[in-house]
Amino acid sequence: MRQKSSQILRLFMLLYSLTVTAASAQNKNFHIYLCFGQSNMEGHGKFEPQDTLPVKRFHLLEAVDCPELGRQSGKWYPAQPPITRCHTGLTPADYFGRTLVDSLPENIEIAVINVSVGGCHIQLFDQDSTANYVAKAPDWMKSMLAAYDNNPYKKLVALARIAQQRGVIKGILLHQGESNTGDRDWPNKVKKVYQNLLNDLQLKTENVPLLAGELLSAADGGKCASMNSIIQTLPATLPTAHIVSSAGCAGIGDGLHFSPTGYRQLGKNYAISMLKILKKTQQ
Repeated sequence: MRQKSSQILRLFMLLYSLTVTAASAQNKNFHIYLCFGQSNMEGHGKFEPQDTLPVKRFHLLEAVDCPELGRQSGKWYPAQPPITRCHTGLTPADYFGRTLVDSLPENIEIAVINVSVGGCHIQLFDQDSTANYVAKAPDWMKSMLAAYDNNPYKKLVALARIAQQRGVIKGILLHQGESNTGDRDWPNKVKKVYQNLLNDLQLKTENVPLLAGELLSAADGGKCASMNSIIQTLPATLPTAHIVSSAGCAGIGDGLHFSPTGYRQLGKNYAISMLKILKKTQQ
C-alpha cells in the first residue's frame, strides 16, 4: 500500500510539473536575454544599496547553486546582484534589465541569464576548443570554470532551454575582448559562438541580435582600448551585431574594469541599443 501511494504521489507531481510548464510555455511577453563574456560581464563592480532593490518584472535564472543566497541553479529569482555567481559584483546586465523594465509596457517582463568567466578568451565558449582551454586554464580560473561544470557554453545552452519553457529569447549580450586584445580574428570567433547558440537553441538570426559592448575607453584609462577598433568591425562579419558604446562609462584604477557608476551607464547603453532594435522591428 505504501509503495502504491508513493507511485501515485510521484505521478501527481509529474502531472503537476507538466501542467505548470505547459501553462507558462513561450509567453511572448516574457523576454529573455543571454549574457556572456569575461570579467566586466561577470561583474567586477561593488554593488551598492541602490542596486539591490528588487525591480518588479525583472527576473534572473540562476546559473549556479548559492545556498547562502537561498538560490539554486536553474530556478527563477528576482534579478538582484549578484546575478552571475555567488560572490560576483555589479554587471552591465543589471542596469540593462532595469532600464528595459522602465522603458517597456507593463505587460513585458525581462529576464537575464549570465554565464561569464573573468579573464577568459572568447575561445572558451567555442565547443571545438573548450576542453583544451579548460585543461590548460590557470589555477585562479579553475573554480570559476568548475562552477559551470567546466563547460560555460554548455551551461548557458542548458539554462537557455529552461528559460525557453517560460518565454522567448530576444537577444544576446556580450562583453569580452580584453583577453583577445589585438586579435583581428575575434569577429569570426564571436560569429561562430553566436551561430552555435542560435543552432543549439533553434533560434532565427533575424529575431535574436547580438549586442557587443566596447571595452573601457582610452579616455577613461582603458589599457585594452585598442581592441575597440576591432570590436567595432563585428557588424561587417556579423550583420545582426550591434556595438554598444562605452564612452563616458567611468573606470577604476586598474585600467580594465568599470566603476559601479560605469557599469550602470554601460548597462543603460546596452538597453538603449536594444530599445532601438525593438522599435525598428515593430515598425
